[in-house]
Amino acid sequence: MTTSGPHALVATVSAGTLREAIGRFATGVTVVTSIAGHDEPVGTTASAVSSLSLDPPLVLVCLDRASRTLAALREHGAFAINVLTADQRDVATNFARRGQAAAWEAVAHGRGPTGCPRLDDVLAVLDCAVERCLPGGDHEIVVGRVRDVATGAEDAGPLLHYRGAYASLGGGAA
Repeated sequence: MTTSGPHALVATVSAGTLREAIGRFATGVTVVTSIAGHDEPVGTTASAVSSLSLDPPLVLVCLDRASRTLAALREHGAFAINVLTADQRDVATNFARRGQAAAWEAVAHGRGPTGCPRLDDVLAVLDCAVERCLPGGDHEIVVGRVRDVATGAEDAGPLLHYRGAYASLGGGAA
């Protein structure tokens, strides 16, 4: 550890240590969707999603630089954030397959105003136009301008990610 000045502290934190610590921060689980190539739906499970601004309406999502969904949304210029319910663990797992495309045949969905897939029976969907992309280490930070919002599943709770596993507000694993 090296220090220089009253607030400078340089330490090396391993990826495993950081993953364990940040895993103690419960996050909502979403599926970020877009369109690739010849109108092919793509999507990936993401928990690094946040509201950024109400005026203008901006959100951000962080995606792995190697993500097929990231490549698609950059090309298409739009994406949708689908907020999952506690009962949609299987949907989250389907879209969390690293290096493999999700199986769309079993996923009920339609298209939103941006052309991006909107999953059925979710808590909310935010259709976004890509505002800008910023480097973020091994991920890319995508800022989206919210163009349309739909809410649903009023009586359902959210699917959460906590300490490396899915959870719900009821306290147990989903």
